[in-house]
Amino acid sequence: MVDTRKQWKAWLYLSPAIVLLLVFTVWPIFNTIRLSLMEGYNSTMAANPYVDHEFAIGLGNFKRVLEYPNFLTCLKNTVLLCVITVPISTLLALLIAVGLHSIKFLQKPLQTIFFMPYVTNSIAIGMVFAAMFNMVIGGSTRPDSVGIINNLLEALGIDYVNWTNAGSKYWANLVVMVVYIVWNALPFKILVLLGGLQGINKQYYEAARVDGTKKSRVLWKITVPLLSPMLAYVIITGFIGGFKEYSSIVGIFGDTMGPAGNPYRMDTMVGFIYRAIGKQEGTASAAALILFGIIFVVTMINLAVSKKKTHY
Repeated sequence: MVDTRKQWKAWLYLSPAIVLLLVFTVWPIFNTIRLSLMEGYNSTMAANPYVDHEFAIGLGNFKRVLEYPNFLTCLKNTVLLCVITVPISTLLALLIAVGLHSIKFLQKPLQTIFFMPYVTNSIAIGMVFAAMFNMVIGGSTRPDSVGIINNLLEALGIDYVNWTNAGSKYWANLVVMVVYIVWNALPFKILVLLGGLQGINKQYYEAARVDGTKKSRVLWKITVPLLSPMLAYVIITGFIGGFKEYSSIVGIFGDTMGPAGNPYRMDTMVGFIYRAIGKQEGTASAAALILFGIIFVVTMINLAVSKKKTHY
């Protein structure tokens, strides 16, 4: 307990962090709420001295977002990417973390290799994935270039697929995004789960070995329950990150967020927000609050479920 007479020192030490939080976290939240209620607001009009700066206060910006023709497309893509990628990436991260924890030889180099994507620019990685799935259409019956992935499919006797170019199917675009997002999400989840595995008491595994318990049963009856706090954490943060998906789609498809001929096919809520910034900040703020509400509800549901499934 800090002496009351010396509390000013504690506040002095905390003041830089408090000021930064107020300027870069608290104020932007209040400003977003303020702008969302100012119908038709945009920074260009506000900065123009020859334009009346009075804006109507109401929920018109929220109505404008909901009436946006591609709003359901943005919401559908955002939800689909979350629902598909979070379970897949979490399961793969669990299996890889268990494998790395069991391997003593080359464990550190393998951990470094798996963690490298986490510190690599997501746009650059997206461009690499776009090249891997790219198919250049030529004048012959076969495209001039089908990309590495299609070369592998052809080696297995499977016909090539138009993944990202003009004329590609929605499911093909979705597969590319799922593969990229899952691959990009693995490093952080592996790191968290691996740290949790290293903290589990080895006596549980020794007892299971003495009883002759199968490895699969050890995984699901011992490892998973003891890792449940970490699993709950990576699932919740995975959904939060998934609902904010944007840079990965730009890395694959560019700022059109879709293949040629179908712009904004893979658009997301964050993509809509970014496009509205600089044009209609009021609408962008309203969309950001709608997204916040969705994330908040999903997070509360995850927390409620995790309380029943988590063992501390």
